[in-house]
Amino acid sequence: MENRKEFLELFNGSLPVEEITNKWYKKYKNSNYGAIITFVGVVRDENQIEGLSFDIYEPILNNWFDEWQKKANKKDAIVLMAHSRGDVLNHESSYIAAVCSPKRRVALELIDEFVEDFKAQAPIWKYDIINNQRVYAKDRSTTIKGSGILL
Repeated sequence: MENRKEFLELFNGSLPVEEITNKWYKKYKNSNYGAIITFVGVVRDENQIEGLSFDIYEPILNNWFDEWQKKANKKDAIVLMAHSRGDVLNHESSYIAAVCSPKRRVALELIDEFVEDFKAQAPIWKYDIINNQRVYAKDRSTTIKGSGILL
């Protein structure tokens, strides 16, 4: 996809939520979309973790995201996403997704499907940060279909 960087952004560390969501809103509010729905994921303080850390395999992420953009485009919609690489402390954001669509129902359905599929299929490996160390979160990870990676 030629303009993927317009729709998919990766950041080192926690996400500047207001900057990203405001930029998307300002960019797309005049594009005749009747709905701009945003999902912001926040790292929870649980299980004695200090935060989460993320590794991303960009070639597979790009292919996964491009397929989602095609799916959204068939419904006259677009998907937007920002994700963190590296460490994100508790109560900070590591993931933002949005759907812009002329129709509210399309946007509501797509954001739900997109976020759920992201959790199941995106090539992003999650680590807990415990005592300033990265510990692979195997119990909360899913095998990526066709990856050949054993967990």
